[in-house]
Amino acid sequence: MDRLSQAPVRGFDTAEFERRIARAQTIMHEHKFDALLFTTPHNIRWVTGFASQFWESPTRPWFLIVPAAGKPIAVIPEIGGPRMAETWIDDVRTWPAPRPEDDGTSLLVSVLQELTRKFGRIGMELGREHALRMPVEQFLEVRNKLLGVELVNGSKCIWQIQMVKTDAEVQHIRHICQIACDGYDRVPDLVNAGDSEHEAARKLRVEFAILGADSTPFLPAISGPGGVPQIVCGPGEREIGKGDVLFFDTGCTYDGYWCDFDRNYAVVEISDEAKRAHDAVWRATEIGLAAVRPGATTDDLHRAMAVVLGSSGSCGNNVGRLGHGLGMQLTEPPSFMPGDGTIIEPGMVLTIEPGMEYAPGKMIVHEENIVVREDGAELLTRRAPREMPVIT
Repeated sequence: MDRLSQAPVRGFDTAEFERRIARAQTIMHEHKFDALLFTTPHNIRWVTGFASQFWESPTRPWFLIVPAAGKPIAVIPEIGGPRMAETWIDDVRTWPAPRPEDDGTSLLVSVLQELTRKFGRIGMELGREHALRMPVEQFLEVRNKLLGVELVNGSKCIWQIQMVKTDAEVQHIRHICQIACDGYDRVPDLVNAGDSEHEAARKLRVEFAILGADSTPFLPAISGPGGVPQIVCGPGEREIGKGDVLFFDTGCTYDGYWCDFDRNYAVVEISDEAKRAHDAVWRATEIGLAAVRPGATTDDLHRAMAVVLGSSGSCGNNVGRLGHGLGMQLTEPPSFMPGDGTIIEPGMVLTIEPGMEYAPGKMIVHEENIVVREDGAELLTRRAPREMPVIT
């Protein structure tokens, strides 16, 4: 199948961004914010559609304001002005950055002071799974210079806005998930026993690019006899050999949106113990998929999968959770873990990710990506085979 010819159109029309901002402004009112102030690339892109490789440079701060009513306002270095003016944003204010003595501070303060005030509060990326992309000293200076306005943690509000995806966002995520599925299907033909983990990862990364992924920033390739010792660090120089499990976890992107799911491969042959562990996490994934429904909580999903893992001999799971949200970041809230308490809603894009350590240093993990519909989970990935594919 030619994924390139089936790719969603890059970017979004103005109506899509208007829908996002209308939802955002409704939720902002519930949280008593006069505005949200974004500093991170993915949040600025979510509001504007503006994308730039120049964000790899940390020299200049960028700001995007979503007021309680009306269109967003960009406060950005003048080097980005012409391109931002091509987006749906009308109000683009710039300064000649970099200017260390006043790198947009005065301009940003003046714009924030202009905003209509009802609550005297502006929400920022100060909390859970957020980070500022501006110097802390500059943040403190902006906060001190604002009169009658507080800069406060807006993360709870931001995640409430973004956890539910639009149909257009879901189509982007579905597309990159299918690209990654196609690449995974090719692994037994691409990778050989005797390859190093680095070589295996290089081959798969090239395949993803050929199939149409924009980038693959996240690609742990980890191997071990009968299972892997961990799932986040690697690849290394270890050569994969007979009896190993080769684990790939893939975060590819398309037009700013991520997939995030893994696959396991047996190298030549696999032990009966590893087969049983693999089957246990496969069954736990089935239970997790069946448990997804609007009104359920993340705690419910964790509990359903944990029962299967516990009855199958799990002796731990150092990941700390059994799934999470997905979108313009590799991982987003919510987390499938005790105490998270997030209520599942239609339109959420989630990962179902049960894993277990079945013996010391031997871990097996499964992961699928789904979107929540009114009647339950809809797979965005193709379901992993119940038995591990074999690499020879």
